[in-house]
Amino acid sequence: MLVAGFLGASLATLAQEVTSTDTLGRSLMGELPHRSIVLNGDRSYVHTQVLEALLDTRDLSFHDPGVPRYLIIDKEGTSLFGIGGYIEGVAMADFRGAIDNSGFVTYDIPIPGSPSTRSRLGADVSHSTIFMKLVKHTRLGALTAYIQSNFTGDNGGYGFKLKQAYVTLGNVTMGLANSTFSNPASELPTIDYQGPSGQVGCKNVLLRYRVDLNKHWSMALSAELPTLKETPLNQQEEALSQSLPDIPLYLQYCWGTGNSHVRIAGIIRSMSYRNLVENSNKRQAGYGIQLSGIFDINRMFEIYYQGAWGRGIAHYINDLDGNGYDLVGSSKHPGEMIAPRTVSFVGGLRYNINKEWFMMAGYSMNQLYDQKQLGADSYRRGNYMVVNAFYSPMSDLMIGAEYLHGTRRDVSGVGNSANRIDVMVKYSF
Repeated sequence: MLVAGFLGASLATLAQEVTSTDTLGRSLMGELPHRSIVLNGDRSYVHTQVLEALLDTRDLSFHDPGVPRYLIIDKEGTSLFGIGGYIEGVAMADFRGAIDNSGFVTYDIPIPGSPSTRSRLGADVSHSTIFMKLVKHTRLGALTAYIQSNFTGDNGGYGFKLKQAYVTLGNVTMGLANSTFSNPASELPTIDYQGPSGQVGCKNVLLRYRVDLNKHWSMALSAELPTLKETPLNQQEEALSQSLPDIPLYLQYCWGTGNSHVRIAGIIRSMSYRNLVENSNKRQAGYGIQLSGIFDINRMFEIYYQGAWGRGIAHYINDLDGNGYDLVGSSKHPGEMIAPRTVSFVGGLRYNINKEWFMMAGYSMNQLYDQKQLGADSYRRGNYMVVNAFYSPMSDLMIGAEYLHGTRRDVSGVGNSANRIDVMVKYSF
């Protein structure tokens, strides 16, 4: 027996009103989300599997676009194509210490400071984003093809840059996507696109298997191909192409009706280099562990948290990625490289004033060990503090303002700080 339900504007209403499917697995789904604009097709006839995949935002960060605005639905209701994105403009003012970067990267705070690096004005629209999402019902599960780009690809200009591109079929994902070692949902909401210094967040080319064990538990395992950045010592080592993937995995428990969850993640790395003293190829192991999640205290307050520790995981830490700290040369054994230890932390409290307003205060740090042989001016620790507020005066429009304070300290103990005010206007489509 087929029972047809008509939906309201929310997914919760949608879930309550769909009660059965016909022999072909179709459901009369009523209306799609209220903000959707259907360019072609019948919004009252969309397969349950397709709609669930369209609305799945579990692994999205604050900066990732959500559900596409403009939709094309096929006649059978088993395929859907969406286009969306956002236009975002950010103005920034640095004072009492400046960072010559649109991202507030504490690693880039100049040491020592000077009058020429005390202040800076800037503006950026390069993180404006466009994406496309295709969802199709198949016997093997929902097939999702996703591609996202922004305009950060031209070294300070506005070149088109690929951010994500992947295909998901059932429980398997292949392509460029958020790493399984990261937890995008637990990342702090900030205007600053770089995000907190100790945040675990990166995108890799991967092959991932993820499964929901029940309504509370889920897990994932993947093989990933990251970049590797090394710092040789006295030209006694040489970087090699990597021959083995990183292997991250996680186990997650969620509860309640909101965002509350806790995730424990781990990663194993095998990093290759050449020992020029012995003229032989070597491998160094890296590994890490992360605890992260969100705790909904009540309707108004949410706690965000991340904590990570490991060896050779600089690629996965915001401020260390790309700076040569996955492997560093050893001073004790010429020609050998070691995987330096890293510890990082992110914590934040979000206050949801009402549907239009929310505020956030957060702190983050990361600290690097085992790098003294690189010199007194090598990076030791970065601190990042943020206070912000966001306001949505109308659907899809968001206005925000935030204050950022960051410090960098080197091995020598010398440090410097920077301060920034960001103002943002963002319209999603």
